[in-house]
Amino acid sequence: MLPQMGAAAESLSKASSLVMRIGTDAHLYDDPDDVSIKPLLESRYDSEKVDALKRLLALIAQGADVSHFFPQVVKNVASHSLEVKKLVYLYLLHYAEKRQNEALLSINCFQKDLSDTNPLVRAWALRAMTGIRLHVVSPLILAAITKCARDPSPYVRKCAAYALPKLYNLHQEETSSLEQLVDVLLRDNSPAVVGSASVAFNAICPNNYPLISKHFRRLCEALPDVEEWSQIILIEILLRYTVARHGLVRESVLFADITRDSTFSSVMRRCYVEGHELWSGDGRGFEEVEMGTCKNEDVDLLLKCTAPLLWSQNSAVVLAAAGVHWIVGPAEEVKKIVKPILFLLRSSSAVKYVVLCNILAFAKAAPLLFDSFYEDFFISSSDSYQIKTIKLEILSTIATKSSVPFIFEEFQDYIRDPDRRFVADTVAVIGFIAKRLAVLAGTCLEGLLKLVLSEPLVSGSYQVEEEDGVLVQAIISIKSILKQDPSSHEKVIVRLVRNLDRIKNSASRALIIWIFGEYSSIGDVIPKIAPTVLKYLAWSFHSDEVEAKLQILNTCAKVTAKTKGNNKDSTLFKKILNYILQLATFDQNYDVRDRARFIRNLMGNETKNNLDIYRDLAESMFCTKPASSPYPSANIRVYLPGSLSQVVLHAAPGYTPLPKPGSAVIENPAGLDNSSDVDESEGSSPQYSTEDNRLGYDTGTEEMSENGEYEETPLVNISEANVDQGQTSQNDMSNFVSTDLSEMMSRSALESWLDETPCFSDGSFGQSRSQNVSTSNARVSFNDRNFKLKPRKSHALLEPANSDGLRISYSFSTEVSSVSPLLVCVDLLFENFAKETLRNINIRFEEASGSSISGPMDPVLEDSASMVSPDKIPTLLPMEEIPLLSPNETVKRILQLRFQHHLLPLKLHVLCNGKMYLGKLWPDIAYFLRPLSLDMNSFVEKEKQLPGMFECSRRCTFSDHLQELEQNEKISVNADKSLVVAHCFAVKILSSSNFYLVSMDMPVSLKPDDMSGLCLRFAGEVVNSSKPCLITVIAHGNLTEPLDVTVKLNSEDTVFGLNLLNRLLAIVQ
Repeated sequence: MLPQMGAAAESLSKASSLVMRIGTDAHLYDDPDDVSIKPLLESRYDSEKVDALKRLLALIAQGADVSHFFPQVVKNVASHSLEVKKLVYLYLLHYAEKRQNEALLSINCFQKDLSDTNPLVRAWALRAMTGIRLHVVSPLILAAITKCARDPSPYVRKCAAYALPKLYNLHQEETSSLEQLVDVLLRDNSPAVVGSASVAFNAICPNNYPLISKHFRRLCEALPDVEEWSQIILIEILLRYTVARHGLVRESVLFADITRDSTFSSVMRRCYVEGHELWSGDGRGFEEVEMGTCKNEDVDLLLKCTAPLLWSQNSAVVLAAAGVHWIVGPAEEVKKIVKPILFLLRSSSAVKYVVLCNILAFAKAAPLLFDSFYEDFFISSSDSYQIKTIKLEILSTIATKSSVPFIFEEFQDYIRDPDRRFVADTVAVIGFIAKRLAVLAGTCLEGLLKLVLSEPLVSGSYQVEEEDGVLVQAIISIKSILKQDPSSHEKVIVRLVRNLDRIKNSASRALIIWIFGEYSSIGDVIPKIAPTVLKYLAWSFHSDEVEAKLQILNTCAKVTAKTKGNNKDSTLFKKILNYILQLATFDQNYDVRDRARFIRNLMGNETKNNLDIYRDLAESMFCTKPASSPYPSANIRVYLPGSLSQVVLHAAPGYTPLPKPGSAVIENPAGLDNSSDVDESEGSSPQYSTEDNRLGYDTGTEEMSENGEYEETPLVNISEANVDQGQTSQNDMSNFVSTDLSEMMSRSALESWLDETPCFSDGSFGQSRSQNVSTSNARVSFNDRNFKLKPRKSHALLEPANSDGLRISYSFSTEVSSVSPLLVCVDLLFENFAKETLRNINIRFEEASGSSISGPMDPVLEDSASMVSPDKIPTLLPMEEIPLLSPNETVKRILQLRFQHHLLPLKLHVLCNGKMYLGKLWPDIAYFLRPLSLDMNSFVEKEKQLPGMFECSRRCTFSDHLQELEQNEKISVNADKSLVVAHCFAVKILSSSNFYLVSMDMPVSLKPDDMSGLCLRFAGEVVNSSKPCLITVIAHGNLTEPLDVTVKLNSEDTVFGLNLLNRLLAIVQ
């Protein structure tokens, strides 16, 4: 009967599980490969494609590699089904990095989907594009984000904001355009978009306070409606702006009188601004920072807008809002943060621990805020050990005379807790409270003595190690209380010494022996029992452990040194000391033997010369009490409220302290020029007409076809031109430049890769429809024209807001280092924006040894190993120190650096006024070259030696010549426009790189405005390997319009060449 019932129960369980799985996709995980997936992907029915894609995603979730289905999945990227499109996007994002060249094939479909009428499709397409992390597509991503930032759908604009940090991590050089997009999104009317824009602002330009000044009021008003996790970042941004603009608030709790410990409050506000790692501990110069008032409009508005967030459902938002009121709120109103924070203690254990860490910092600075809520910090049975310890520390901080009886009554239950570690912590808290509240010292000592002399502790009958910890902590607490007033607690010392033979723990015995020796001359009773105690110590010396033996030696020396004269007790003490020293001289432990020899030589020989000096030395060592150390402010670790660093008590990655108060200088906060491309006034978002929405939200991307229908044009068209790498004729652009998969394959290549035959409208198969333009070229030498190069682009190494007014900007130099070819010269410009003189300015490399390189060496740098030993080349040559830098003074220096990689930054330490600031110096690969002087024939010969894999090319547009032509028409009507365009090309590249201009081939055409065939050749030599690097720039189009440009590079260093080509495209564009 029982087996039948078991079988019935099993069948019933299976049936119930099947019923629960009805209508779900759980069956795909049981056997996801039970049918052939490839035929389903090529099916005509969307339902079968959806089923196949779901099975692929199920395999991916189980860790299977299904990248071999990539061609079949890419075909479906243009499907009209939303479900199919979404699943295809998920698949492509997963394999975008692994199959980069194939992922590029779907770029055109993504661009077309950006013009879809469904906002979900537009958002999915943008997210998929930003998931392809390749430098070659960064211009396309920037164009897509620019387009979506002005989308009529708030969801699409929100996705555009979240895409900005991804693009910034991929391409950090062009930040100006990204900041303009952040400006556009911050003025949006949708709170969701504003929250996403704040995330982008924090990742791209967190110190651009003028940008926040333009939108500060609108951001504060939108703060309650922003998404919860975006609220945290937006609150941090607004708080940093307020401190940087208006300074710290003098009415805040950081400066108020309600704080019990002014030292802790002073250290707290210093750590908030300077950070624990940079603050030296003396606090010099901090009190001179700019101070504001809470009556300021910006501060008052921020406080009003964050007040409702104190009761948010998100605990992180509550802590962020509480941090604002704690730092810039008035002291009399800071009590409003107490109840919301205490309400968070009802949350999960993890949240409770984070909240308690922040409450502990608040309570140490202002314990009066929480002293009436002591019951909220009583221990619960479900609390973890970490939470228990923090609650005990908070209770010891906020305890008052009125609340101590209730707290001690609670502690009586804690002492009986099975967790003896927790009991030891409770005993430590009792000692701390008694030390802080001297009135309770007698009561606490009485209770601690009862605990010490209780039978379980002194007998060691069970749980030896755990009970020993409680006993040691109890004696330590007694010791700390006795230090306050030992003369009034003589009886306590006598009771401890009387029970010394009952206590078997070595550490506890050592503590009691130390207490006796320290206070052996206090009162009337202790000196009388001293001979008896010393005799007992001499008797038990051989059986004690090392800790107790060392304290016995010290105690005997103390008692002997404190006894003056040649009375009976002095003679007895000396005999006992000599006896113990003889025992210790032959002890097995070398520490005991060394201590005995030291004491014998110090005070055991009465016949030695200079006896008075030895006696004075012994008295100073054993009888003189050291001065009590001040509050250890240098060991206090305080970080901003709500931050991870406040929980782990060290600067976590990404943590930055508050900016220097008053460091943000905003000339015209109310009327700053609008840096965005939008024509709306401040506070308004882009407006879109319903007619445009019906046609597709961006009519600029649509063209009229022959049949009268609108056709959507992608952001970048893929050329249909066939490429012949064997010909280098300048008359045919398509034959001059080679292409590969990394450039994006043409549509014909895509169709052939998908086993389809391309067929054009004229019936030809595989034929190029590009028309060749024949032009005759006239060569113009570099020396025929004087080029006035533009100033090199400057980058910020250190901003004045983060460095006490010191600004350091750098630009790469065209000079070649005379020390080593591995070193790159960088021009530094030091500017003092502060009102005080800056001193001792220098720059050092982050690592301790500047000559060592950690990690694998850059392949580009490996070729130079035979020329100069890398161990002899430092990362940074020492720079001449700037002793003084007066206000508004500017000083230039040349820095010679060895970059570990041509794409990775160097982390430098800037020293100024005894402080250290961290800065990142990003390399510019265009200056990792030196000019290579070649004539035309030598250039062509070297170019023929570098075909195939050593050749790569990219396409872009060039429009800088349009402004140059307008200026030349105003100056001279007869100016040669072709020369002006060629000159503009040359100046653009030579001003941002270190190349030699070999030749300029300018077209001579029947059409005066036709620039098709303009060719510029540049030559350079990689500084590390001395290998040639050849650049050819060819233009097509009309000079009155933006020119289509193809940039071709020939170099043996393929990795270096690809990265250099991407940099040149950014320069030309």
